[in-house]
Amino acid sequence: MGTTPDRTSRHAARRERRAEIPLAKIPFKELRNPFPPLEIIPPEGIEKIHESSLRLLEEVGLCVMDAEALSLYEKAGAKVDHASQMVWIDRGLLMETVAQAPAEFTWRARNPERNVRIGSNRIALAPNVGMAYASDLDRGRRRGTTQDYENFCKLGQMCNVIHINGGEMVALQDTPSSIRHLRRLRANFLYTDKPIMEALHGRIIPQDCFEMAKMVFGDIGGDPVLGGVINCSSPLRYDDRMAGGLISYARAGQIVIVTPFISAGAMGPITIAGALTQQNAEALAGIALTQIVRPGAPVMYGNFTTSTDMKSGAPAFGTPEAAWATLVGAQLARRYRIPFRGSGSLNTAKVPDAQAAYESLWSAWPVMLAGAHIVLHSVGWLEGGLTASFEKWIIDAENMAMFIRFFGGFEINDDTLALDMINEVGPGGHHFGTPHTQARFATEFHQSALADRLGYETWAAAGGWDAAKRANQIWKDMLAHYEPPPLDAALQQALAGFVQKREKELEGKNLYD
Repeated sequence: MGTTPDRTSRHAARRERRAEIPLAKIPFKELRNPFPPLEIIPPEGIEKIHESSLRLLEEVGLCVMDAEALSLYEKAGAKVDHASQMVWIDRGLLMETVAQAPAEFTWRARNPERNVRIGSNRIALAPNVGMAYASDLDRGRRRGTTQDYENFCKLGQMCNVIHINGGEMVALQDTPSSIRHLRRLRANFLYTDKPIMEALHGRIIPQDCFEMAKMVFGDIGGDPVLGGVINCSSPLRYDDRMAGGLISYARAGQIVIVTPFISAGAMGPITIAGALTQQNAEALAGIALTQIVRPGAPVMYGNFTTSTDMKSGAPAFGTPEAAWATLVGAQLARRYRIPFRGSGSLNTAKVPDAQAAYESLWSAWPVMLAGAHIVLHSVGWLEGGLTASFEKWIIDAENMAMFIRFFGGFEINDDTLALDMINEVGPGGHHFGTPHTQARFATEFHQSALADRLGYETWAAAGGWDAAKRANQIWKDMLAHYEPPPLDAALQQALAGFVQKREKELEGKNLYD
């Protein structure tokens, strides 16, 4: 079938209109889940996991490979063996300490209108974090670069379904590892005015980040301005890099998202009940340490338990078992009145295909139904977390936009029931031309940024683009329309000067020695 000039021009006009970017037109506002969280096991099941995890910490203990952390646990009353680096925490001390964590807090942005409140039934969406590679349809899969990172920052700024920006969205593999944190955080302060995530690894990296944050915010001792994830080195071990970061962030009053990463059958028991028991013990131990360091420090209970593919030994994502773990993880977090972190677009697909879509939705629906307060990896995730895809970023953002619409609900009143219009049209008519439809046709339904609803012949004549190709066009349009949020020129120079100075000081150093 040939492509007529008229059809080509119509499709070009559609692409031009798409450059208006519906994803960027969604207002930045608080997202709330109006539904009660889904609880898939009864209270007695939660108590069984709770009691079993307390026994683990009392009887088995955990290894903490950091001298200061060992001393802090010991001073608080835990049993510590410095030679073996083992800690045993009795349940009374553990629960008394964990109870000091706040149930809610505000995550400050450099633009106060974009501050995010964490807790209650609020949901904050955050992007892909921790990827080594970037990919797109034009250049394929490649090592992440500074340009890739900056482009993800810009997409996160433009797309208002994203509430929290930054973090290690993709590794800056064109930059020495010792200075990547400096360039990441500077990029975030330049390209976004939303709340920012950053790595809290060791002690040097957090201290540099605090110094830069003070330049932007002044005092960072009130509501937190930075947050990040630490992972327990499951099973039952915190290394010095994670423990040091936890202590540094907690001491500064910044947000620690304590997240055991358990691939059931590999890093924990193969049963989800056993893996969740281990997860709970590891999470509670880390949460307790934040409160030992600074009572009332903002902290979150993170869930990243999934099943293992027993054919390859690799973690599997977007599975029913991972959905169980997410939902029960949220139940456990609610038991302790601690905000909960889940993940939104996890999958093991290598490209943004049907597998990527269905596995991601098997991650997204459970985390939303669980009542998560922060959804990390809500956009962009591919290849089990190795790759950040620009096309997948757009596909996931469209799904997140639909969640926002779904949670907004709809009104039931005399006007929306439209009995007068139903009566006027009568049997066998249509509602296209009624005043009721004409007044609402542009706003009543979710306006997709991505979906193609043309007839087959028109779609084929216009090039037959699939979702990935349409997403490719959208992210390019978004970057072409990007405008940086205002930032004082003197502050930009000060940040650049600090980064330049620290880069020279850190050249060739291993930050974890």
